[in-house]
Amino acid sequence: MELWAQLTVGAVALVLALTLPLVVRPLLARAGVLDVPNTRSSHTVPTIRGMGITTAVALSAAVAVAIFLPQSGTALRGALTLVVILAVVLAASTIGWLEDIRGLSVKVRAGVQLLIGALATASVAIIDPGQQQLWLIPVGALAVAAYVNVANFMDGINGISGTHGLLVGGFYAYAGLITGHAWLVYAGIAIALAFAGFLPWNLSRNRVFLGDVGSYLLGASISVTAMSAFLVGVPVEYIFSPVLIYLTDTFVTFLRRLLAGERWYVAHRQHVYQRLVIVGLSHVQATAVVCVATLVVSLLGIVAVQGGEVIQILATAMGFAVVLVYLRTPTLFQGFLRKWGRMTGASESTGGTAREQQS
Repeated sequence: MELWAQLTVGAVALVLALTLPLVVRPLLARAGVLDVPNTRSSHTVPTIRGMGITTAVALSAAVAVAIFLPQSGTALRGALTLVVILAVVLAASTIGWLEDIRGLSVKVRAGVQLLIGALATASVAIIDPGQQQLWLIPVGALAVAAYVNVANFMDGINGISGTHGLLVGGFYAYAGLITGHAWLVYAGIAIALAFAGFLPWNLSRNRVFLGDVGSYLLGASISVTAMSAFLVGVPVEYIFSPVLIYLTDTFVTFLRRLLAGERWYVAHRQHVYQRLVIVGLSHVQATAVVCVATLVVSLLGIVAVQGGEVIQILATAMGFAVVLVYLRTPTLFQGFLRKWGRMTGASESTGGTAREQQS
């Protein structure tokens, strides 16, 4: 696997992701493509959205270049798998863009997402016909559609989607290196650096949002890459661990709302990362909590794959412990911040009394 090829894919993704917003941002501003705050929002002023279109172009270009670069094993299969990933990226981004500029009904979005997932799974299974995995088509369809929506639900604070793409893409690239799948290395690098290039724009003073085009892109690119990796036999720990925090946050929130009799499809602010902001963390701090949890769980997944049976059991148990702690972080931080506030207030009060006595 040639280093120059990996660097080429990364350079294409990063350079385009960093520079394209210079052109696209003014166009979106003039077109009035704005994200207006609602009950689910963690921002308070209208903000330009739809900047994910530049991330989509960067990611698509990087994957397109990778198709023609050296592959490991059966070169044709690797190239064709990248073609499938590229097709899914383009299709999901298009649906997201239409949602950003004109809106789509829930039925249309769900139907198209399922169709994209089914066609992608069928295509990858056909590329490697010896595996006889066509029965996984409905599972793949649900997995792709589900994670597109997971990424959309989790895209609620600055930095969270960009860092998620960076981390998951990076771990998938590592999985490709370890398992000898060049296409997976290329796809992981493209995802990681395309979303890394979006971060400076999202975190700057004049910030912009990915919009549905970007969150759909994030969910689709990760899920189709994960599904393709699973179908060629990449260990499930490599695939599942980097997305476990996102999946758990979404599933637990959905279950909690369902049990409470709430309408699950109505906008809300009950995800763990949203509650972290509500209790007093900044967007960057809340994003850091999600990232640290994702990083630790992903590393434990690697340890589980590469260790012996006992190490695997311990690493898996520790991974689930990290997930449970993550779910409790809003309560933990709320208690800490209250205690810190009381300590700070007492310190200021003492200092004020001392100054008064001195004067």
